[in-house]
Formats: sequence, structure tokens, C-alpha cells
Amino acid sequence: MSRGEGEVARHYVNAIVKLVIYIIVYVVVAAIVHWIITSLLPMFGINVKPYEGYVNVLLALAFGYLIVSAFADVIYWAMRFRYDHPTARAMRNVFLLIGIGALVAGIAGAIGGGVAGVAVGGFLGIVIGFAVQQVLGQAVAGLFLLLARPFKISDHVNLLGEDGIVNDVAILFTEVIKSDGTKVLIPNNSIIGNKIYLLPKQQPQQQQQK
Repeated sequence: MSRGEGEVARHYVNAIVKLVIYIIVYVVVAAIVHWIITSLLPMFGINVKPYEGYVNVLLALAFGYLIVSAFADVIYWAMRFRYDHPTARAMRNVFLLIGIGALVAGIAGAIGGGVAGVAVGGFLGIVIGFAVQQVLGQAVAGLFLLLARPFKISDHVNLLGEDGIVNDVAILFTEVIKSDGTKVLIPNNSIIGNKIYLLPKQQPQQQQQK
């Protein structure tokens, strides 16, 4: 194992440990809070049991985000064993976005309870899905471009009629620099499904003549 692979493996293990710790701490804290509300406070004549659901929602939001973020980090470092940073980061962002949407929909469903909760959670999930459809579509398209690699940075391409050198392939946009120095940001979901022209690289002499 090379030094770089060893570093990735170390971060991967740390990410898994952090995820497990967050889950354990959440379970312990939730149990302690439940005991305080249902057993300890009533001993002193304090009844806050009707508000227990709101406390649980706050705990779920706080720890839920930490857990989802830690899981996304695990995905990132797992991807780094085979792929470079931009590809792994793109995968992490996709899982983080999906995880946060699922978290919000799940909490909304739990608040409603029963059939109503399922309906509320499902409805909210649909709303969130429509709201992030464009962004998520671009993110998935960007991930596909990073994994399939139909072109790479410094390639001379023609994308959707834009002729230039690929300067960056990000999660949402591909950046192309034209011969006159103009930077063009092309949405990744527009690239998928359209023709991609890989052109011969411009020679230094040709570039100077232009």
C-alpha cells in the first residue's frame, strides 16, 4: 500500500468511526432525554411530556444532519480508493443532498404520525424532489461525466456548439475556455444526451496565429 492509499485508508476508517460515534451518541442522548422527561422531572412535579415530541424533533434534526454528513464522508473516502477528488466529492454531494431530503421528509412524517404522517412525509418528499430536481439532475449528470470521462480537463471539445478547452468538470457545470478567453459554464445535464465532439488539440503555433 502506497503512502497515498494509506492516507485514504486512515481517513476512511476515521469517517466510519465518526459515523458510529454519532449514531451511538444520538441513541444515548435520546434515551437520557426520554428518561428525564418521563421519570425524573415528574418527581419534582414538572410535566413536560406533551413537549417530548418537539424535543425529539430537535434532536433528530441536529444528530440527523451530523449522521448524514458523516455517512457522506464515508462515501467520499470509499470513492477515493478508486477515483480522484472531484469524482468522490460529486458522489458525496449527491448522497448528502438525498440524505438531507430523506431526513426532512422522515421527520415530517414522524410528526404527523400514523397514516397522516406517511401522507405528510410523502407529500413533503415530493415537494423537495421537485424543488431540487434541476440541481439533482445536474449533479447526477456531473457524476456520470466524472465517472465515464468522455472528456477530461485540457481536452479540446465542442459541447453544445461551444468550442474550447475543458478547464474544469464540476458537480453542476463544465467550464470551457474559448479561444478568445471567454469562460463558458455548460450545465452538465445539457451535455448528457447530446453529441460530444473531441477535437484535435490546438498547437501552440496555431494558437499564436489566432
